[in-house]
Amino acid sequence: MKSINSHVLLSCESQAELATSIINSSGQSSSFIQLGRIQWGKFEDGFPNLMIADVESIRSRHCVVLLDFLNQENIFEQLAVIYAVPRYYILSLTIILPYFPTGTMERIDEEGQIATAMTLARLLSAVPLTTYGPSRVIIYDIHALQERFYFGDNVVPILSSAIPIFVEQLSKKHNNEEIAIAFPDEGAWKRFHKQFTGQCIICTKIRDGDKRIVTVGEGAELCKNRHVFIVDDLVKTGGTLIECNRALRKQGATRVSAFVTHAVFPLQSWKKFTEPRKTDPSFDIFYITDSCPTVASTLHGQSPFEVLNLGQSIFKLLDDHRH
Repeated sequence: MKSINSHVLLSCESQAELATSIINSSGQSSSFIQLGRIQWGKFEDGFPNLMIADVESIRSRHCVVLLDFLNQENIFEQLAVIYAVPRYYILSLTIILPYFPTGTMERIDEEGQIATAMTLARLLSAVPLTTYGPSRVIIYDIHALQERFYFGDNVVPILSSAIPIFVEQLSKKHNNEEIAIAFPDEGAWKRFHKQFTGQCIICTKIRDGDKRIVTVGEGAELCKNRHVFIVDDLVKTGGTLIECNRALRKQGATRVSAFVTHAVFPLQSWKKFTEPRKTDPSFDIFYITDSCPTVASTLHGQSPFEVLNLGQSIFKLLDDHRH
């Protein structure tokens, strides 16, 4: 007879490595979570041919499904899985979607725009109820906290942060350095500054015609002779971070590094940091997490990038919330 505390972890193909790290994080002291398997096949027309291997093993268990929505082509098949799993009489469902990809399109500034963050939240909210009720959706550093209200009553969003992982890295590798924390705008400061001790630096974007110029506003005096870390939730083209680097160095920063939870980098825009132009200031270290696994895998071992693993953090969330 299965223990009501037993969990099974299923993952999409791109998250296989992170799934393994979650299992390994349990150590020998806890074996409440085991790795399951899904066969991610395709028919001749390209549509998904899916199978939960040993489906009987998930019945009467708490299921965890680890997703990756960075690639639009794979969203449909992953939705199909999380819609199907509750129908096998599981006790509960926890969906882990480290990166919520439409999060930057969360509001309408003019008529005709579509807030696709709400659309994706509705799709996730269509998951059937389980024996224990609504499913949980764990998301790291969602772009706007108010997006939690886009989800329906069939799911409960749990908004977590990777900032503690970065803070731990600072204490391990940079404990003996004179460090300052900077944010690229006031929005990032509002989101994250309470997770750091002391005063922080806030950069400001001002418009000069069609150009946006980044300057250092509050806390400029903290730059002088310090290693400054720019902190944000995500990076796409990287242009703002490069401009922040330039502005911080003008204020006397001797070294500039960065941390972002989600390394999105469309169209290989990460090359701005691995192959910077001579006119662009360099980054000493660029910390990212493996929330976007295909990008993280590409950047692993490429200077200045260092990938911080989410496995232990996710395991702790599951362990803290287990029934």
